[in-house]
Amino acid sequence: MTELHPFAPYIAALGRGKTLSRSLSLEEAEQAMGMILRGEVLPEQIGALLMLLRVKEESPEEIAGFVRAARSTFDIPKGAPKVDLDWSSYAGKRRQLPWFMLSALILARQGITIFMHGTEGHIPGRVYTRATLEMLGYPVASSLAEAADHIGKLNIAYVPLENLSPKLRELIELRPIFGLRSPVHTFARMLNPFDAPCMLQGIFHPGYMEIHQGAALLLEQPHMAVFRGEGGEIERRPNKPCEVWTVHSGKTEVERWQPLLPEPRQAPDQEMELRDLAALWRGELRSDYAEAAVTGTLAIALKALGRAPTMEDAQSAAEALWRERDKAQLTAVA
Repeated sequence: MTELHPFAPYIAALGRGKTLSRSLSLEEAEQAMGMILRGEVLPEQIGALLMLLRVKEESPEEIAGFVRAARSTFDIPKGAPKVDLDWSSYAGKRRQLPWFMLSALILARQGITIFMHGTEGHIPGRVYTRATLEMLGYPVASSLAEAADHIGKLNIAYVPLENLSPKLRELIELRPIFGLRSPVHTFARMLNPFDAPCMLQGIFHPGYMEIHQGAALLLEQPHMAVFRGEGGEIERRPNKPCEVWTVHSGKTEVERWQPLLPEPRQAPDQEMELRDLAALWRGELRSDYAEAAVTGTLAIALKALGRAPTMEDAQSAAEALWRERDKAQLTAVA
């Protein structure tokens, strides 16, 4: 091949060396990811682009461009119900159970519609959202159309990434080959296919909070909150201070939530028994840590949704919702 490949300029922009390399513009990132998703790029080029971005670290413009390209591929069903909250779940849990799922279910029972999306299996030994929902008796959607149906009936739906975007799932599966996460792990969290006005983001590396916040601004996301969650999921670590980077109507802020528990550390859960989620809901299991993780996560969601004016009000409201939950009913009711 002697003619320059159409994708080559994007790689060249990132890889020209210390003085000449630069980030992609939002438009370039959108074009580059569009070519990848349409199958117009060679495998070697995909690897080069993703790893150059990994070394450099993604910019908000690149993440926003990648998201825009991915959103253009979604087929949103006509008449789909309005979604209030987009909730991504891409990390999986290794040290603690996914207590955040109970936070999401409380929101759904308050009439807040939630679309969840994520993936599983790319990191062995973790508990993922699909298995959690199935254990709790909630269906897993195989398409956006089926998700819309679940939201209409249950106020909550989950679609695995392989059903949302098979190509993005394929790219995430490259992690064992690279030995590193790629930008796909970052921008997949912001896909928000139903255009929910509020997005929650859980990340593991604190430096990415500013990137998510900047990308949300570029995407004109009305409301967004991102914080370092337990294991990288949208789950408050209740024994740690929590910085929440927000976007509300074009304005940015960093909220500093105080710890809910006095102990600075929580021992890893050696059993990771999913049935404990149902036991906590029913009141059969008592755990200060688990309850604080549920209410702390719920409080951040309520504040991001505009359901509470202050952090203190949000926490009080979350604790009240937890106390008033119907302990006898946890599984899905259509």
